[in-house]
Amino acid sequence: MSVLGIIAGKGLYPSLLLDEARRKFAGQIVIAAFTGETDPALTARADGHCWMKVGQLGKLLAFFQDAAVDQAIMAGQITPGRLFDFRPDFKALLLLAALRERNAESLFGAVAGALEQAGVRLLPATTFMEKFLPPAGLVAGPKLSKRQLRDADFGWGIAKEISRLDIGQSVVVKKGTVLAVEGHDGTNATIRRGGELGGGGALLVKVSKPGQDPRFDVPVIGPDTARICAEAKISAVVVEAGRTLLLGWDEITSLAAELGVTIFAKE
Repeated sequence: MSVLGIIAGKGLYPSLLLDEARRKFAGQIVIAAFTGETDPALTARADGHCWMKVGQLGKLLAFFQDAAVDQAIMAGQITPGRLFDFRPDFKALLLLAALRERNAESLFGAVAGALEQAGVRLLPATTFMEKFLPPAGLVAGPKLSKRQLRDADFGWGIAKEISRLDIGQSVVVKKGTVLAVEGHDGTNATIRRGGELGGGGALLVKVSKPGQDPRFDVPVIGPDTARICAEAKISAVVVEAGRTLLLGWDEITSLAAELGVTIFAKE
């Protein structure tokens, strides 16, 4: 029997993935959980789990080997600050020493390579989650104005370029001006910075990286994105159609209508 391992960070994503995998995957499902990140309630719903600290690659590989995991999916975020405060074990130190660059792509790519060597195939992050990928067009909320559509096009080009440079995947724009660029602080902090400068009516544009590895770092927005945008007076969220996960779809669409925040998928 095949065994699926979910490498689970925080947020709604790991929980929804487990729900979808239960419906579509015939084998057992185990959770690799991170202390201070993964929701403890998630582990109770799996067929097995192991708690570890961020950076304990050897423990992750040993757990998957003991559980006979043959395929895995990365889901959920790790608090950015923990990536500077993590305690790598010997296996992780060897992996880090071999890297010329230590960005998200090279690090996750190296982890994927270590998993492959252990007989575990890392699947695309959207596996089992296809229904959460929006088609092009208006998803929820008010229709975009011509001015907003121009800002969406402008922000799209900027976001694609900063993602190509491994800076971030999101920008906040207003009337052809970049107000905030996503860095290590993440999307929510970018929304708040951009909203404060924009004074209302700005757009958040979030894209996938050109040539992005589908196994990790897939763009994700959820109900909290709509709430934070409303608090920051961001009027619209523009995402990449078919390549961005919209988690909690019903709640997002309800919040968009209630709060007047547009969710628009662009291709």
